[in-house]
Amino acid sequence: MIADGKRGDVPVSARAYGQAMVGETGSPFGPVPGLGADAFTANPLLGDDALEPMVEAARQAGSGVFALVRTSNPGAADVEDLRTSEGPVHEHLARMVERFGGRLAGERSELSGMGAVVGATAPEHIARLRELMPRAVFLVPGVGAQGGRPEDLGAAFACGRAGAVVSASRSIAGAEDPAAAAEELRAAVWAVSG
Repeated sequence: MIADGKRGDVPVSARAYGQAMVGETGSPFGPVPGLGADAFTANPLLGDDALEPMVEAARQAGSGVFALVRTSNPGAADVEDLRTSEGPVHEHLARMVERFGGRLAGERSELSGMGAVVGATAPEHIARLRELMPRAVFLVPGVGAQGGRPEDLGAAFACGRAGAVVSASRSIAGAEDPAAAAEELRAAVWAVSG
């Protein structure tokens, strides 16, 4: 289960968010269990010190984190594509994900539990982001109702079939036959995943 909470805050609050997603929070009355998610999304725009406690909570729980890097919404370009002296903001966020990647390194795979949200609606960025984050699993929203197309996602799988999780909600839930729509998407993604 991936909790799509997009959490981000100052370090003390970020620690509580991480514990609430994948761990537990101590209290005078005993531990309060968290959601028990396998992974959760996090907003890295507050910087390394705000992301670190959430990564640590995931490490302790054996869970994963997907940091927002280049999201699927149209307004993503307003901030995530802004140019800096080191390239666009989304590339800076990708380098942040890669720096944290070793903290959540897999035991049986080259992939890390430190992943990235990389929207299917801007496929022109996917190959560069894969280059910057070779061991991150990509959570790829935006297929279907938002206009993303499975056939544009091949670069997300450059590190192998486990390299991306493609998310589609409205296009499946709103289909006349949701099971058939899900199977059609699975087949299309499988075809481009290598």
